[in-house]
Amino acid sequence: MTPRSLISPTHRTIRKYYESLRDFQDQRVLNELNIRSAFESLLADAAKLKGWTLIPELPEKTAGGSVRPDGTVRDSNSLPRGYWEAKDTKDDLDTEIKRKTVWGYRLSNTIFEDTQTGVLFQNKQEILRVSLGDPAELAKLLNQFFSYTEPDIEGFEEAVKEFKERVPDLARGLVEKIRQAHKDNPRFIAAFEKFFELCRTALNPNIRVEAVDEMLVQHLLTERLFRTIFNNPEFVKRNAIAAEVESVIEALTIKSFDRTEYLKSLDRFYVAIESARAPCRTSARNSTS
Repeated sequence: MTPRSLISPTHRTIRKYYESLRDFQDQRVLNELNIRSAFESLLADAAKLKGWTLIPELPEKTAGGSVRPDGTVRDSNSLPRGYWEAKDTKDDLDTEIKRKTVWGYRLSNTIFEDTQTGVLFQNKQEILRVSLGDPAELAKLLNQFFSYTEPDIEGFEEAVKEFKERVPDLARGLVEKIRQAHKDNPRFIAAFEKFFELCRTALNPNIRVEAVDEMLVQHLLTERLFRTIFNNPEFVKRNAIAAEVESVIEALTIKSFDRTEYLKSLDRFYVAIESARAPCRTSARNSTS
């Protein structure tokens, strides 16, 4: 599939990239630590065209510890959408890619480059290798990188594993949106105050605002699974606490963000988990009939 074009070979961001490289070459500055700023600026400018953000040196936990990609591209919901690793032209790029892979660097949507060659991995497979000196090839690399959507997950266990990995990113984004709503969303502030008093009365008189915020985050992330997996779509309406949570979230989402759009990135997890649990729901219904 041909990716949707975000950047043309003559786009200003690409022209700026080559101008920066020429400036470094004129100054005879050719090592990775110096010249990688040119590609970093290119990715940052391209990310802004989609409303995304490039974050340099963002640590990420792995099974073996942690890694620190040279750049992580996050979308407007604080979710990582791609990664970038710069290498020195004196190093063998393929050897460096293998080394980073062993260390646990993600290959979900990752660019490795050494100023001369750009290699793009998606879904753990190399799918593109281009000459970065060719504007058309560079544009192709960027368009493929920024248009990528992760494939659906087929296995339940893999879906659960990735879901657990992705939830902290989503949760951080939601916490930031809730924190901002406490400042500038009057409807949310009023609904939250009502819910907060209910929590103090029904749950804990000493409950903290942060704990209630966390309750909202957990509800947002799990409510769909609770409805579908446990086959209880009326739960929210029948449970007083859950009903009030929904009122607060409605006040939050009307102004702060689109709930459906925000959680769309989790569809691949939801669908895989729901599909795997469908036979269980059918058996449960049959056993009670």
